[in-house]
Amino acid sequence: MDGATAREQALDAAEMLFYGRGVQSVGMDEVRAASGVSLKRLYQLFPAKELLVDAYLERRDLRWRGRLAEFVARREEPRERILAVFDWLAQWFAEPDFRGCAWVNAYGELGATSERVAERVRAHKRAFREYLGALVADAGLPGALTGPLFLLAEGAMVTAGIDGAAAPAAEAREAARLLLG
Repeated sequence: MDGATAREQALDAAEMLFYGRGVQSVGMDEVRAASGVSLKRLYQLFPAKELLVDAYLERRDLRWRGRLAEFVARREEPRERILAVFDWLAQWFAEPDFRGCAWVNAYGELGATSERVAERVRAHKRAFREYLGALVADAGLPGALTGPLFLLAEGAMVTAGIDGAAAPAAEAREAARLLLG
């Protein structure tokens, strides 16, 4: 198996295990078993578990933000694009394997001990906030709305992860609609 294939298989397994059970409860040997990549090869690709966690979060970030942007772009009216963020969150929260925000989860487990993971989480949250800011600007709305909209979305993510329900997205959407006037 070539390096790119081994890397993708390792990341697929890591994502399934880390997101499903938590980073600290999963050992590299479990990632090896789930991926079919030898332990030697796994450590050649990711010399430390922290590097595997970082790569998993980076790849998930690109896919997550891409799926969100694709969904939102289907709306033509700029204010509707902002509300579409919350519609997309509702769909995500309703997925059978939804277990909260991967970045909040990883930060909760490793943020105090891994600056690499903490920075990856911060970068994801900054990018999401900037994306919301661009939607607000495109709608011709005051930039000051970005922060409250970001907090509504983040709060919905955390609450949905804890409650295991999609309802927080609808509640946050209604609050966003009221903010937008």
